[in-house]
Amino acid sequence: MSLEPSASAGTTNMAARMRALLFFNGVGLFVLAIVIGWIWFVALLGRVVLWPLPIDIPVSIPDDGRAWRMAHMEGITQGLMLIALGLGGTFMRLTRKQFTWFFWSALVTAWLFTIPPIFNALFGTRGLAFGGGPFKGGLANDVIYLFGWPPVIAVHIMLGLAVLGVWRHLKAEKG
Repeated sequence: MSLEPSASAGTTNMAARMRALLFFNGVGLFVLAIVIGWIWFVALLGRVVLWPLPIDIPVSIPDDGRAWRMAHMEGITQGLMLIALGLGGTFMRLTRKQFTWFFWSALVTAWLFTIPPIFNALFGTRGLAFGGGPFKGGLANDVIYLFGWPPVIAVHIMLGLAVLGVWRHLKAEKG
């Protein structure tokens, strides 16, 4: 069994640049998650307090802990997913076109599962149903709902290609 990547039947391993870009976007989502965490912290306090400095600035940010937790955790979860895909890309074997679909669907999945929850926290919406369903409706909810469709489609493309890519890699390594 060779430790070097190999190609067969028009397939190849994920390019190093693509793996690095997935990793980079994952780190970017971690940074966003930290920013969201600080906003959540300030929202809970209702003020910016920088003790021991004499700074105490009242702020008005919606403080729905559930919504901020969701936004914060999406950034962490999606960031971890992209980092894992970037690191695990050497264990996939797809065509260049399939890798392109995989890459963009991974980015759409990660960023568009992370950004809408931030707006849900800010607008007090859920974005789970057009018109609000059992939750608060309105224009913000409906826009957030519509932004939820691209990642719902993209996650299925991404996961399908990931399974195919890993299966091909395992099959090639066996034979």
